[in-house]
Amino acid sequence: MPDHLVVHITQLKNAVGLSVPHYQTEHSAGVDLYAAVDEDEVIGAGKWKLIPTGVAVAIPEGYEGQVRPRSGLALKHGIGMLNAPGTIDADYRGEIGVILFNFSDRPFTVRRGDRIAQMVFSRLVKATFENVEELSETARGAGGFGHTGIK
Repeated sequence: MPDHLVVHITQLKNAVGLSVPHYQTEHSAGVDLYAAVDEDEVIGAGKWKLIPTGVAVAIPEGYEGQVRPRSGLALKHGIGMLNAPGTIDADYRGEIGVILFNFSDRPFTVRRGDRIAQMVFSRLVKATFENVEELSETARGAGGFGHTGIK
């Protein structure tokens, strides 16, 4: 696989005038996705909305795109994603949408061009499943959901 991934991207009509997703710094892991809304979208407290980004991508086979929340929106406004991370499969060619969720107690306004999420690319490993009578034992076993405590 190549050291540098080439992803084809198309800006749709609703993204005219917006920046193409790009890395903000030399060592950024993700590219920012922008709100391609025609008018302000208000997300009420405890509500969610699908926000269009105005871009579609062709991710090479063997990779996925992961759409993740932006930490600044979470910290400053209580805004996250309902399905974080969202997965973009290599065979998907439609517009990328972001389901923003307002965890705060006040309305949040999304404006055209706002950076609403980030997209990271990752290599995939496909699994083959094999039915067995029993799974191998480990020290943890079936313990989960906080079984090791807080401290």
